[in-house]
Amino acid sequence: MKLTFVVLTSFYPASQQALEYADALSHAVHGRLLLLHAKRVSFFDPYIFAGEAWHQQELKQEVDTKALLDRRVQQLHSPATLEMVTDLLPDLARDLAKKHQPALFVLGRPGPEKISFEHLSPVAMELLRVVQLPMLLVPLGAPVPAVPQRVLIAADDEDFALGDTHDAVHRLLTGLRAELTVAHVTPLEDDASCARALHAVQHSGLTSGLPVPTLRGYQAELPAEGVLAAVRDTKADLVVVLARTRSYLGELFHKSVTAQVIKHSPVPVLVVPAKAPAPAPQQRVGTQHGSDDIRLWPTV
Repeated sequence: MKLTFVVLTSFYPASQQALEYADALSHAVHGRLLLLHAKRVSFFDPYIFAGEAWHQQELKQEVDTKALLDRRVQQLHSPATLEMVTDLLPDLARDLAKKHQPALFVLGRPGPEKISFEHLSPVAMELLRVVQLPMLLVPLGAPVPAVPQRVLIAADDEDFALGDTHDAVHRLLTGLRAELTVAHVTPLEDDASCARALHAVQHSGLTSGLPVPTLRGYQAELPAEGVLAAVRDTKADLVVVLARTRSYLGELFHKSVTAQVIKHSPVPVLVVPAKAPAPAPQQRVGTQHGSDDIRLWPTV
């Protein structure tokens, strides 16, 4: 199955640049695009109270928009489908996710002063609440390469698992065939911590079957500043950061390290939901000397 990139579409510059980037990325990995245009997010059907006449009037107003977007679809390099809705209801968001099986969301990021929880598209927020998929944020003004050549993976030294997102992210990195670097930031030099960070990335399966990433440590009091220094140092054109699923939206848009990297990165940022790895299975090995004490040892 081809990777599907959902692009939240409008006629504004940030959205248009995100579409160009998603098209180049999708074309490079033989994926496909889903262009989603929604007028607003609703938590109940507004036409129950306003009536079908208003619904039909709104649909007529969308005719010109659809014609322009249909024309844009024809200009893309990747196969693309256009979905237009007047109201993105929770059930509709779930149906879209089930129908198209998206691999990740692509969203244009306006200037740093405008990226916050409040300024993010309500459509994006609703989609992320319904299904926690990786999200690619493309900053306005960032260069749009045909395909990223240098990917920076920012990692701490805690093990993590990717869960349902593993296959999509791994296939994306495999298809890109880019040079991979794992960057680990510490306040003081700590080679052991750097080694654990690389092990965590490899153990997650993120880079399985790919060349071993280059490992680089960066010293900084603020982790986000270290990651941004790594972007400059490695000349990365794509950054991969992890957001713990225990607070995915908070990790994205509040005061987390991930949020700071998103806000200030000069290159696109791929945010990947991560969770704690499953505990090692335990094996019952029996009793000793007739004792009733059962000893448990981790399986190897």
